[in-house]
Parts: sequence; C-alpha cells; structure tokens
Amino acid sequence: MSKQKKEMSFLDHLEELRWLLIRTTSAIFGFAILAFIFKSFIFDKIIFVFQDANFITYRVLCNLSKMFGSEGMCIEETTFNIQSLKMAEQFSAHIWMSITFGFILAFPYLAYEVWRFLKPALHKEEQKHAKSFIFFSSFLFFLGILFGYYILAPLTVNFFGNYSVSNVVARNFKMASYIAIVKTAVISAGILFELPVVIYFLTKLGLVTPEFLKKNRKYSLVIILVLAAVLTPADILSQIVVAIPMLFLYEFGILISKRIVKKQKVTLAKR
Repeated sequence: MSKQKKEMSFLDHLEELRWLLIRTTSAIFGFAILAFIFKSFIFDKIIFVFQDANFITYRVLCNLSKMFGSEGMCIEETTFNIQSLKMAEQFSAHIWMSITFGFILAFPYLAYEVWRFLKPALHKEEQKHAKSFIFFSSFLFFLGILFGYYILAPLTVNFFGNYSVSNVVARNFKMASYIAIVKTAVISAGILFELPVVIYFLTKLGLVTPEFLKKNRKYSLVIILVLAAVLTPADILSQIVVAIPMLFLYEFGILISKRIVKKQKVTLAKR
C-alpha cells in the first residue's frame, strides 16, 4: 500500500509538471501572437535601431567621450547594411522574434508557475514569500534584459558592424546573423542576471553556504568569464561588460545566502 501511494504521488508530480509546461507554453505563445501582430514596431523600433547613429546609447557614449575632451566614442553613421538572402528568412525571423518576445513578456507568469511547482516542497514560512520571489526574479530578469538591450547589444553590434580587415570588404550582413547577435546579447543578459535567485535556491537546498561562496570567489570569476564567453557574442568587450555586473550580483548572492543561513539557524534554535 505504501509503495502504491509513493508511486501515485510520483505520477501526480509528473502530471503537475505536464500541466505546468502546458500553461507556460500557452502563455508564451499567447504573448507571441501579440508580438506577431506588432511586427513593424518590433523590428523598426526595437530590433533594427542599433543601425541608427542617434540611438540613445551611442549618444550617451559620445557625450561621455566629449566630457574627457575626445570624440573617439562618437558614431556619426553606421557603415553596414542588413540584407535577406533566403526566400523564407524574413518570415522565419518574424516567427522566432515573436516567440522570443513572448518568452520575455510571459516571464513573470513563468516565475509564478515555477513557484507553484516548488511550493509543496517548501515550509509554510517560505510559502508566504511567493510575491517576493515573483517580483525579485522578474525584476532581475528585466533588469538584465535592459542591460543587454541598452549596453551589451549596441556595443556588440557597433563593434562587429564597424570592424574591418580591409576597405575592399563590403559590410553586408545577413538579417539572421544580425538578429542572432541582438537576441543572444539580450536574452543571455536576462538569464545571467538571475544568479542571485540561483544562489537562493542552492542555499535553500544546502548545496552552498556563504563561506563556500566567499572561499571560491576566484573560481567563480573564472566560471563567470566562461559563461560570458559562451552566452554572449564572441568579442572580448562584450564578455567584460557582462562579467562586471555578474561579479556584483555574485556578491549580492553572498548576502542573500548569509540571510538564509541566519534564518535557518534561528528556526532550528526555536525547535
């Protein structure tokens, strides 16, 4: 009887996971349909704006450069063109960018579903922090998205778009290549900014402690640089730009880990 109960409990768990995937996928596709409708706005006002020399990031960098008596970071015009070389390339880009936007817009709901799935394994006190978890994880994700969009993506596009080995070579880039650079920069930044949330759960599970995190700072630096190299475009500037906030987030994660361990000790003492 006990064995059957465990088996049913496991099957119920799988059933809940199945419905979680159905609900989250439905939410992503729901927002994707909305994004699909606003094609012109998404591509003209969001995706291809890095070709515009008046993009806000370029203007800020130019103003900072002028403050130090130089115009080395000023961009007067972009020197590359974006082209479509395959029959279905534009339609495919439209579909995949819609799904990408669907994922970004649905993220708070995804965080809510993940919390619901993990809730039975948490203590009653921990279950009360659902709103905090959804807000905190969503805030970090969108902060990473903004960081990727306004800092990482324009720097990467500008670097590759204007890099040249010879004036003989024309800078005509495939649309899919351009979109892949932008998408990778933005989404990877959003995911990497979830580091404190990952540390939170690892501490809860007893897999890491504040002392462990402090002791392994130098190894963490190497891992962060490797992740930055894997998840961002392949130029060194992008990797450094991503690594700097990741180090700050790692230190913030240590503070979170300290707080969790402290609460756990207080709870054990009360028992």
